[in-house]
Amino acid sequence: MISQNLMDKLLQLRLPAFRDGLREQQSNPQYAQLSFEERLLLLADLECARRTDNRTNRRLKLAEFPMRASIEDLDFSPVRGLDRHVILELAQCIWVDNALNIVISGATGTGKSYLACAFGVAACKLGYSVRYLHSARFLHLLSIARKDGSYLSLLRSLSKNDILIVDDWMRDPIQLSAAQDLLELFDDRFGHSATIIVSQVPVSEWHPRFPDPTLADAILDRIIHNAYRISLLGDSQRKLRGFRSMSHT
Repeated sequence: MISQNLMDKLLQLRLPAFRDGLREQQSNPQYAQLSFEERLLLLADLECARRTDNRTNRRLKLAEFPMRASIEDLDFSPVRGLDRHVILELAQCIWVDNALNIVISGATGTGKSYLACAFGVAACKLGYSVRYLHSARFLHLLSIARKDGSYLSLLRSLSKNDILIVDDWMRDPIQLSAAQDLLELFDDRFGHSATIIVSQVPVSEWHPRFPDPTLADAILDRIIHNAYRISLLGDSQRKLRGFRSMSHT
C-alpha cells in the first residue's frame, strides 16, 4: 500500500495529479506490467498535463469571453466568405508574435464576435494572455479610471495582454476624451501587442466617426495598416439557428 507519509509529501510538493495517478496505479494491477521508469513517466506526464490545463483555464477565465467559441466549430460555408486556410493559419497565432492586428467586420449576427472569441480561445490554449472587452464598457472603464486615479494602472494592465479584443467597435459615437484614451492605449500596444477589432461598421466609415481628424489618423494608423481584414458575409447566424430550431418543432 502507498504510505500516508508519501502521499502527504506529494501534497506538500504540490503534485496533486501525480498523487492521484499514483493512487490509480496502486489500485489497477495492469500497471504492474510496466517498469518503474514507465510508471514514473506516466505520473510526470499526468502532472504536466494537469498544470497545462490549469494555466489554460486561468487564462480563459481572465479573458472574460462572452462565449466559449472554438475554431473547430466554425462554419466555413462558402456564403460566409471565410477562407479556411487563412483562418487556420491565424489560429496558430504567429500574428500575435509579430504584434499585428485583426479587423473582423460584417453585418449584425454574421458571427463576428464568435470568430474573435474563437481566435482568443485558440490563443489562450497556446499560452497567450487575452482580454475581451465591449467597446462601450471599455471606454467607460477608461473614463472612470481617469477620475479615480487608476488610469495609468489600467493602461499598464491592458498593455500587458498579448491580445486585446475590442468588440462593437464604432457602434456608439466616440467622444473627444475617449478618442484621446484610445490613442494612449493603442500607442502603448503598437509594435508590442496584438489587437482584434470587431465592428459592423465598415472600415471606410471609421475616420469620420471620430471627433478630431488628427486623433482619427493617429489611432487608425496604429490599427488598420498592420491588420489582417476578415469580412463576414451571409445572413444572420442567429436567424438561421432560429429557423433550424423551428423546423425541428
